[in-house]
Amino acid sequence: MADLQAILDDIHAELGPRLGEGKVADYIPQLAHVDPKKFGMSLITVDGAEHKVGDCDEPFSIQSISKVFTLTMALGKHGETTWNRVGREPSGSAFNSIVQLENEGGKPRNPFINAGAIAVSDLVLAGHTPREAIGEIVRFVRYLADDETIVIDPSVAKSEEATGFRNAALANFMRAFGKLTHPVEHVLGVYFHHCALAMTCTQLAHAGLFLAAGGSNPLTGHSVVSSQRARRINALMLTCGHYDGSGEFAYRVGLPGKSGVGGGILAVAPGKAAVTVWSPGLNHNGNSLLGSLALEMFAARTGWSVFGPA
Repeated sequence: MADLQAILDDIHAELGPRLGEGKVADYIPQLAHVDPKKFGMSLITVDGAEHKVGDCDEPFSIQSISKVFTLTMALGKHGETTWNRVGREPSGSAFNSIVQLENEGGKPRNPFINAGAIAVSDLVLAGHTPREAIGEIVRFVRYLADDETIVIDPSVAKSEEATGFRNAALANFMRAFGKLTHPVEHVLGVYFHHCALAMTCTQLAHAGLFLAAGGSNPLTGHSVVSSQRARRINALMLTCGHYDGSGEFAYRVGLPGKSGVGGGILAVAPGKAAVTVWSPGLNHNGNSLLGSLALEMFAARTGWSVFGPA
């Protein structure tokens, strides 16, 4: 196997002169304060080897990466009926676009765009108060990462609630089509809070490891989902995990991945490892500019693309 630590060290060194490139997500006021020169990577192999570099142990707002975990929860609660409420196709539109909802009867294209994740939050909310649902999400992520220190950043959640007008529009639009069953303010409360989870690259790699290992965490022995469901979540991450930049990410990196506007990316090398990167500057699609480049370099040097070695 390639010297994974050396690969991470080399990527960090090569990208060093470019740290700070991209635009932080300043439309969420609390994220506007993040240092754009931060950069961290972490990877955990299915046999437990851990490699990391840079600011990998500094918590950051995982934002839409949390949608992987809420989708996993919704599938656990509702099974295949989840897909009655949200589709499985790439959107080709911006992550907060309302256009397709109008044309497609209020059913979001996939669970990783904002509208789709709001619909998933509605499913997770079933049988719970918002506070209970938020607590369940935090407990689940802690279980996945085997780390009880993971928390929601209340200042980020409050910042999102104060400025999330487009998400409120999406939720009200879906409610008008009968696609949400709970009050809009309850659903949005759950959504804004799970997006405000704060995690380090290392914690995030631990939390995503079950997707690299056929649905179980090989380090804890915890069974999370079936191997079939893990494959299908990975497939959705590959085709839909980077919004309208998903095709480009698949072309350049070739790994299932989910980005967030906090600058993080969780990537999965099935059968091998979970890899995370954090660099707050975003490209025009809302994905980490240098994070995407780091993973492209990583996939090329390891030969881990699901489409074959470089």
